[in-house]
Amino acid sequence: MPPRSFPTARQQRLGAELRKLRERAGMTGREAGSTLGGNQIQISHIESGRYGVSGTRVRQLAAHYSATDQALVEALVAMAEERGKGWWEEYRDSLAAGFLDLAELEHHATCMRTVQMLYMPGLLQTEAYARAVFAGGVAELPPAEIDLRVDFRMRRREVLDRAALHEFELIIHEAALRIRYGSREIMRAQLSYLAEMAELSNITVRLIPFDVDELSGSAQSMFYACGPIPQMDTVQVDAVIGSGFLDAEAQLAKYRALLAAMEQAALSPELSRQRICAIVQEM
Repeated sequence: MPPRSFPTARQQRLGAELRKLRERAGMTGREAGSTLGGNQIQISHIESGRYGVSGTRVRQLAAHYSATDQALVEALVAMAEERGKGWWEEYRDSLAAGFLDLAELEHHATCMRTVQMLYMPGLLQTEAYARAVFAGGVAELPPAEIDLRVDFRMRRREVLDRAALHEFELIIHEAALRIRYGSREIMRAQLSYLAEMAELSNITVRLIPFDVDELSGSAQSMFYACGPIPQMDTVQVDAVIGSGFLDAEAQLAKYRALLAAMEQAALSPELSRQRICAIVQEM
């Protein structure tokens, strides 16, 4: 089977975790390849996500690397044994890979935490609000492209109905509620929808008001997806040239600390919902 031309972010993550295990063992790719009856090129393809790997081979490599973290090994085995394609694959030839990678990350998350400073979180956007956001970009998108992106964003909301998703916590700055995308009617409907979703048992919405004194100067928008174990958590951050995933131990620790600081600065869920409803009445 030829190598994958464009491995997904999840396939690359599996390979990267196997590479970390090998490097901790002080073993070269050539030495690891001999374990599988192959060579260094085979290991290189596995660690880049270009080759698939079975759960049995993950266990074989982990044993050869003297990996003692059984929870991590089992998490990697589960990733290797995943079969079937998600709904996002329908968009493979239509949208950039980053859109699909995010949907896949959300699908496999056990809990999600997001911070948004200027926009409503994508998973809780109404169709009209999402359309206004996509239509208001610096580069004007063709109507068909806007339709496609809005459709994809609405499909992503299916993850909120997954039994495996234990909790979705949102921290939203008041600026995101005040900046108008589209008409007053669109914003009023969007904020009403946010308040409605905040009543669900597995969704927690916390608002950072303008007048807070404790907000960290490092506050930034982010999406934190929890894996089956903390080592498999992932952070997505947005940038001018796109978004990217972070999963190094130091990076995860940094964003956990930032989340804790912003939670400290935010209002309680009840006060947040009251503030959201008050802003709706002002519009």
